[in-house]
Amino acid sequence: MALLRKINQVLLFLLIVTLCVILYKKVHKGTVPKNDGDDESETPEELEEEIPVVICAAAGRMGATMAAINSIYSNTDANILFYVVGLRNTLTRIRKWIEHSKLREINFKIVEFNPMVLKGKIRPDSSRPELLQPLNFVRFYLPLLIHQHEKVIYLDDDVIVQGDIQELYDTTLALGHAAAFSDDCDLPSAQDINRLVGLQNTYMGYLDYRKKAIKDLGISPSTCSFNPGVIVANMTEWKHQRITKQLEKWMQKNVEENLYSSSLGGGVATSPMLIVFHGKYSTINPLWHIRHLESSDFPEHVYAQKSATGKLVF
Repeated sequence: MALLRKINQVLLFLLIVTLCVILYKKVHKGTVPKNDGDDESETPEELEEEIPVVICAAAGRMGATMAAINSIYSNTDANILFYVVGLRNTLTRIRKWIEHSKLREINFKIVEFNPMVLKGKIRPDSSRPELLQPLNFVRFYLPLLIHQHEKVIYLDDDVIVQGDIQELYDTTLALGHAAAFSDDCDLPSAQDINRLVGLQNTYMGYLDYRKKAIKDLGISPSTCSFNPGVIVANMTEWKHQRITKQLEKWMQKNVEENLYSSSLGGGVATSPMLIVFHGKYSTINPLWHIRHLESSDFPEHVYAQKSATGKLVF
C-alpha cells in the first residue's frame, strides 16, 4: 500500500508539472512581440472613427428620410452609424423601409422620441401646423437620445448629400462652442436668393421685436441668422452648458408671451436656437448647406451652379 501511495503521489506531481508547463507556454506565447511581418493589432487611435448621424423619420416623410440616408451612404467610405429617430407608432415601418431595400447594409439604430417631453412647451399655432410636429424638436434633445458619442451630426430629412460626410464631421468647433451651423449670409448670393424665394436671413424674420423679452436680449434685428437643419454638435459642451434646458426655457416663454409665432419666417424650432446660440457657435462650410433649391422661383442657371458645387443641398 505504501508503494502504491508513492506511485500515485509521483503521478500527481508529474501531472501538476505538465499543466504548469502548458500554462506557462500559453501565457509566454501571448506576451511575445510579433515580428515585423506579422499583422499588428490596431491601437485605439488607428481604429476607424464612427461617425454618428442623427436624422428623423416622420410618418409622412419616410421616403425623404431614406433618400437622405442613401445620399450619405453612397458618397462616403467612412464608418457611419445612423440614428433614425421616430415616434413609437412608426418604428416598425422605419425598420421595414431600411431592411427591405439596399439600405439594409447600413449600420443603424432606431431611436424612439417621446413627445411628452414637449408638454407645455409648444404654443398652439395653426398657421403652419407642420412645424409643430414633435420630431421637429429632436435637435433640442440630442444628448438625451445619443449617449456614447462626443461629436454628432444632425440633419433635417429634406437634404441630399453630394459630398463626403467625413468632411462635415471634421468641422472644427471652437473651444467652448456646443455646435456649428452654416450662416444664412455666408454665400455671396445669399441676399439675392432669399429675396427671390421670399425668406428671411436675419433675426428680424424669426423673432418678434415688439416684445420686451426680445428687445432685452440686445441682439440687432439685422443680425444674420443661421439654419439648424444641419448641425455638428459637441455633446460634452452641450450638456455642460445645459443647452437643452436653455432651449426649453425659451419654448416656455414663447407659450406665455408669443415671442416667435410660426407665422414668422423660421417657425418655432429655429427661433429658440437663434437666441441660445447667438454669438456662441462655430461655422460650417457654406457648401455644406445650399438652401432653397426646391423653390420654383429659383433661376435655372443659379440652380444648376449651386446643385453642382454644393456638398449638401435642400
